[in-house]
Amino acid sequence: MSATFLPPFARLGRIERYVLVQQGRSLAVALAVVAALVMLIDFVEISRGVGSNVDLSALRILGLMLLKSPAVIVQLLPFVFLFGTLAAFVGLNRRSELIAMRAAGVSAWRFVLPAAGAAFVIGVLTVTVLAPIASSADGLFQRERQRLSGSALSGGDGQAIWLREGDETRQMVIRAERQDRASGRLLGVTFFIYTTDPDGRRTVSERIQAASATLSAGKWRLLDAVGAQPGERQVRYATLDLLSSLADEEAFERFARPQSTPFWSLPGQITRIEEAGFSSTAYRLRLQQQLAIPLMFAAMSILAAAFSLRLMRLGDLARMIASAVVLGFAFFFVNQASAAFGSAQVIPPILAAWLPPVLTALAAFTLLFYTEDG
Repeated sequence: MSATFLPPFARLGRIERYVLVQQGRSLAVALAVVAALVMLIDFVEISRGVGSNVDLSALRILGLMLLKSPAVIVQLLPFVFLFGTLAAFVGLNRRSELIAMRAAGVSAWRFVLPAAGAAFVIGVLTVTVLAPIASSADGLFQRERQRLSGSALSGGDGQAIWLREGDETRQMVIRAERQDRASGRLLGVTFFIYTTDPDGRRTVSERIQAASATLSAGKWRLLDAVGAQPGERQVRYATLDLLSSLADEEAFERFARPQSTPFWSLPGQITRIEEAGFSSTAYRLRLQQQLAIPLMFAAMSILAAAFSLRLMRLGDLARMIASAVVLGFAFFFVNQASAAFGSAQVIPPILAAWLPPVLTALAAFTLLFYTEDG
């Protein structure tokens, strides 16, 4: 069979395949350790949080933990690649296999770049498959926690619920005292309807109060409603229908946390939020962070490999491992600080999301160039 038709893994040399296998084993061990720690912490947290308000069995707590933990594990995957790749190359160095490869004239780029490429591919799979599943599971956990905590009839911490929808000519602001997720109703609800003139000025055209409102088939069905327009007397309605641009159940799901919104749903979510007149900064930041994951995984792999190659020349194992770990955590804090600046709209979301992985990649390539080429 021609090499042209072979899969990429088969076209790699024996050395590259061997290094990738060693990296895969180390990544699996690192992932198992991180996942075990996260699940243990989540199990204890759920037991003390939700379990303190509701009598839950250990099996039920385990189920809630399995919904909550994947999102945290996905967030910590860059450290899995840092520690896993570092362990793989340190192991090769300790067994003098890296020394043998270098003595045979094998360039470090020959086995570092395939490792980074594998990390990039896993990053793409994470963004397109694993992260959406983890986000959906996190959304299920949030809803189940609210239900078990008895907060399904509130807007969270006793606060009112605010919704907004409309277009360029008509806006509708909705305030509800309580929210019944089980029956899909808003209770104690008030609709403020605004119209926009050609000059862009908005004026209140009508205010409607109702005992309850249900979203179904592209309309709000109001019960026991009282409506009033400026300068007009109040009008009572037993039932009243208002057209809505929201899909069924969207009123309850549109304000899900960005972390609970699957990757494939983020573009549509951003569009709906902006059409309703709300800020979509948090969701735009989340989208860009997801797109930057493959680069972050590859950068962490190159960074770990570069430190491992330097061990061969300097021989200071403990110091270099500690330096790699400290640098990895430093980039993690840079990522968190950049995300905070992006959420506060101090810097654009695209810059906040891509700055940390780009800095990590530049640092990794700089160290690798210095180690390999002097």
